[in-house]
Amino acid sequence: MGKIQLKLPATSPKCVEVHLIPEYIDTPPPTRKKNQWAVNFVGTMMGVGLIMCFLFVYKYGRILSMFRGCNTMFPSKGGGSENTPYLSHQASLERMRSYTNWVKNGNGKKDYGVNFLVWEGNHSLHSAAQQVLEGRKPLPDPVRVQDNKQCSDIPLSLRFDCLPGGTIDQNTCESRGCCWLPAQEIPEQKPFPSPRLHRPTHGTPLEDLPLNVPYCFYPRDYDGYRFVNFSSESYGNSGYLKRETSSGYPHDIPLLKMEVIYETETRIRVKIHDASSSRWESPLPIVPNVELGAAEPLYGIAVEEDDGSFVIFRRASSLPLFDTRNAAPLLYADQFLQLSTNLASEYVYGLGEHLEGLLLDTFWKRRVLWNLDQIPEPGKNTYGSHPFYLSMEPDGNAHGVFILNSNAMDVILQPSPAVTFRIIGGILDLYVFLGPTPNDVISQYTEVIGRPFLPPYWSLGYHQCKFGYKSLNKTKAVWQRTRDAGIPFDVQWNDIDYMEENKDFTYDLIHFRELPEFVQELHQAGMHYVPIVDPGISASEPLHTYPPWDEGLALHVFVRNNSNMPFVGKVWNTATTTWPDFTHPLGTYYWGRQLLRYHSWVEFDGAWIDMNEPSNFWSGSYDGCSSNNLEHPPFLPEVHGGSLYYHTICMSARHYFGNHYSIHNLYGFTEAIATNKALQIVRAKRPFIISRSTFAGQGHYSGHWTGDIWSDWFNMWQSIPGILNFNMFGIPMVGADICGFHGNVTASLCSRWMQLGAFYPFSRNHNSDDTYDQDPVALGKDVVTASRKALEIRYHLLPYLYSLFFKAHLTGEPVARPLFFQFYKDPRTYAIDTQFMWGSGLMIAPVLKENATEVEAYIPEGRWYDWYSKTILEGRGSFEVLTAPNDVIPLLLRGGTVIPVQVPAVTTTMSRKNDMAIIAALDESGHAIGEWFWDDGESLDTAENMNYTHVVFTATPGNVFVNVTLTGYKEPANLGYFHILGVDTDVTAVYVDNKKVSYSYDETTKVLTAVGLKKSLLASFSIIWK
Repeated sequence: MGKIQLKLPATSPKCVEVHLIPEYIDTPPPTRKKNQWAVNFVGTMMGVGLIMCFLFVYKYGRILSMFRGCNTMFPSKGGGSENTPYLSHQASLERMRSYTNWVKNGNGKKDYGVNFLVWEGNHSLHSAAQQVLEGRKPLPDPVRVQDNKQCSDIPLSLRFDCLPGGTIDQNTCESRGCCWLPAQEIPEQKPFPSPRLHRPTHGTPLEDLPLNVPYCFYPRDYDGYRFVNFSSESYGNSGYLKRETSSGYPHDIPLLKMEVIYETETRIRVKIHDASSSRWESPLPIVPNVELGAAEPLYGIAVEEDDGSFVIFRRASSLPLFDTRNAAPLLYADQFLQLSTNLASEYVYGLGEHLEGLLLDTFWKRRVLWNLDQIPEPGKNTYGSHPFYLSMEPDGNAHGVFILNSNAMDVILQPSPAVTFRIIGGILDLYVFLGPTPNDVISQYTEVIGRPFLPPYWSLGYHQCKFGYKSLNKTKAVWQRTRDAGIPFDVQWNDIDYMEENKDFTYDLIHFRELPEFVQELHQAGMHYVPIVDPGISASEPLHTYPPWDEGLALHVFVRNNSNMPFVGKVWNTATTTWPDFTHPLGTYYWGRQLLRYHSWVEFDGAWIDMNEPSNFWSGSYDGCSSNNLEHPPFLPEVHGGSLYYHTICMSARHYFGNHYSIHNLYGFTEAIATNKALQIVRAKRPFIISRSTFAGQGHYSGHWTGDIWSDWFNMWQSIPGILNFNMFGIPMVGADICGFHGNVTASLCSRWMQLGAFYPFSRNHNSDDTYDQDPVALGKDVVTASRKALEIRYHLLPYLYSLFFKAHLTGEPVARPLFFQFYKDPRTYAIDTQFMWGSGLMIAPVLKENATEVEAYIPEGRWYDWYSKTILEGRGSFEVLTAPNDVIPLLLRGGTVIPVQVPAVTTTMSRKNDMAIIAALDESGHAIGEWFWDDGESLDTAENMNYTHVVFTATPGNVFVNVTLTGYKEPANLGYFHILGVDTDVTAVYVDNKKVSYSYDETTKVLTAVGLKKSLLASFSIIWK
């Protein structure tokens, strides 16, 4: 490999004593030194010394001599005072815009090399933001409620909490102009539409976590914002909202501007922001910029001048979709924003990430959106934040709502039904999507946040991992016994125990000495390798011994503390940890260098980015965080741990264009972008990335797994709504740890979980280091048999699954879907979270109870076919019993669907070489439709360059027309056989492309089959039977 020189803008940071070493990029793989114990001892002593220096700097705010002369590119003071301003200053906004433009337009080409990963930001020094909040006079207190009738006639379900945090007492309540009226009797909750299949073995059941009915609530004539004008614009409407009394929160913003943009016929955007000062706006995801409004929108908007409320409605039915009338009033203080709406029905979904089922409970429930390294349990915020919900309407239509805001928030659901967002920063940036089908809603949503990435074909195979292999020998033994068992298997993973002392971009030279050779062996077998890469970089290594640390110092790309030094915390590293700032103009360049160097040693195929909330075992720095209004805001959402910096870094830590307070939920997103762009250059192939932390829009760059779940029947069941939620969030490449991560799994549970996991879009078995092995072979022949059988079906269906991912990449439609996405006019499907669909054609109904050998599944109206026997099942919109022996997961094909399949093999590489086939499942009228996307499975920009083949299958009575619409991928693909299900009349002849072929017809099952065809799928033809 030739040297890749570091080329930086003239204003980039330079250091006198800490230099970037370009030769690092060409460093050969490390070798074990003699007397390594002595080297380790000396290194440890130097590391301890370095830690002491960092702690000294943190304590006293002084710059060590080795950092003298560095251009910090960060303010040298500020951010740690008692009154840290929240409002964004202009320099930060310009930096955010530069970063946004780079992400949007900087699609690197491999010939540019790693240097292309540098983005041109504003490198000049600046002072800390000093917005003149003090210049705004506090607003006077509102008039206390005088007439009790303003309060007494408000139903309990319509009480909107006026005092959600702090001291809850009558005087404080009434000083805000609100009602104080303790509820005499709490109404009982009516039965929840979605039955709770299991109670959690860890944490509190969701039904035991209701909020109290508010004692302090808003009166009907609450004195809040009023419209001062509202007028038409070329893009839609604009207006101003004025407030004259205090909300009870510091620094009310007295004048707001509201912009209503008619972005498309089915999408409306409402931005409410400070009319006179700039505020933080999330730079991610990259959203469309619309300047001319849609001419004939399917929605309307109406405003109430007196109370500042507004309603967005569907024109065809006049049904309100986002309706702030008679809901909690709009509040807009510096660190407290409130927006509330009445819901069209109780059927609402989304608002993740959470472990609380598919259908959300609206009986006084809270969801907290704040990314956290937390074992998923009901009622607790966890790894991702997605402020999006989908709501079903009484007539079966659907709409979606997205709040583009990256700050921490509480989301309150109450039984009227209504939802209230309480956010501690940023602006209110609202989108409403009109659908009208659930699939339409997600397509419209992903048009805004970004379409899902197209995964490499090999990533659709089965993946296997364990934290705690502890050696290459153990890794290879598990890998080999899985292959020997005949289980289809594509990707071997390693957790952090492959690293040397848990340091990124290293491998253990004793226990994993031959890792590079093993990866080559995987590749020779047509398989792939994915290692874990945490964002935390060891911060206590002697200089010039650990390139990721040295280069990060030289480039000044680490997140900073209040003393303008790298922020130091603790994760898996032996001493201390620091974190790259991926918003820095050189952050992706730095990250790309590390990946490129490591890839020159170990030719990995994808990246598993974990611990990127970011997780921090210290909760701040060694002695916590400063006392300021970022670490302790006036209103604290109900975050697990009781503080924003619990198990993460301080909120006043500095990134290139802002404080961690606002960037926290975006950290994993920015790492995913950096990793994606780097892998495109490092491998010159389609990136494959699985991330734990997520935010809206991240599905454009990475997939997700649902984290460190428990090995129990509850979590197995909950994994289904987990994957369905993330498909709604635009992240279809998602799965749970098959058989669970924490705790020892039983063979019976793992057998059923392997069957279910074979139908996760991302299918990986993984568990913790303090549990025993749970790969199928380790748990016995029954688990092996069930796993092999289920995975063989998955591999048989790979062309269908890949086509679903391709369609998701083009349109955003989910891969795995709730039943109601397909049967949205059937309210009986709205609460089902024990079954799901792959696309529109395949229903999966797994066994979710121990020792069960049958499943009670809901079968929507229409014709269905049993996957195994191909027999017809006429759906009546009722629950039916499906048999499920220990080695069988019930599967049903939906009539009206044509599914492309392939003869399965033990790897995707081998499977791709086999003939294709189609299964046409005819509906009652003899019709069916389907499609197939095909390319090389790994090239970049396949869809954009139209380097793929697209075939549409259309069945009518007596005919299946194979219509080839595009042949951008020229590699031969042959139709080897077909099954036509539901052929009601006897067959006397079959023709393929006008040539008579041999066939078989089963009069009992009504299945027509032809084999041995070898018909090219690169040209259109017909299959005709008479």
